Amino acid sequence: MDLDSVSQFSSLQALAKLLADPQEEDNEDNDLGSHSSTVSAVGPGNIGPAKKAEPTVTPDVKSGNSKDIWNTEEVPEGSEFDDIWDPREQPEYEILFKQQVGAEDIFLGMSRKDPSTACCEDMLIKIKLPDTRSSDITLDIQDKILDLRTPKKKLLLHLPHPVDSKNGKACFISEKETLEVTLRMKREFDFINFA
Repeated sequence: MDLDSVSQFSSLQALAKLLADPQEEDNEDNDLGSHSSTVSAVGPGNIGPAKKAEPTVTPDVKSGNSKDIWNTEEVPEGSEFDDIWDPREQPEYEILFKQQVGAEDIFLGMSRKDPSTACCEDMLIKIKLPDTRSSDITLDIQDKILDLRTPKKKLLLHLPHPVDSKNGKACFISEKETLEVTLRMKREFDFINFA
């Protein structure tokens, strides 16, 4: 046996000793076969000091009907309208934002309005409804949801901003076969933008 193979063997033994578990060091054998099983069980998580087991946290269960599958707070708003089995197709739609500006805003820049959507007061939703009469349209608007149904089309739209669901305007343009719904947005910081 030459000197290189002896040094390689001792290097392997030293490496195996470093990678061995501290509990196994007490009853350790000096042959390489006993270390091969411990070396194969070592992974990246074994590097460094042993970690303490963290206590598991159990979620708080609210009192109520034990037969309930979920809580009403867990259900997202508008999910009662979702009907994935409805075969009607979704119409094309476009969401635009409108702002009311005057001459002092455009020419003099006296207000703090800019072209961004943060300075817009209204949301305009254009929905294309070909081969539809205005009497066939059913429209329901809530704070964050627009629900439109016709005999051929169905649109459940989650709006990007909360709107005033009581005050809005809808106009069906029969020449373009388009329904235009104008809704006033009510966002949290509108009092800053429109002061």
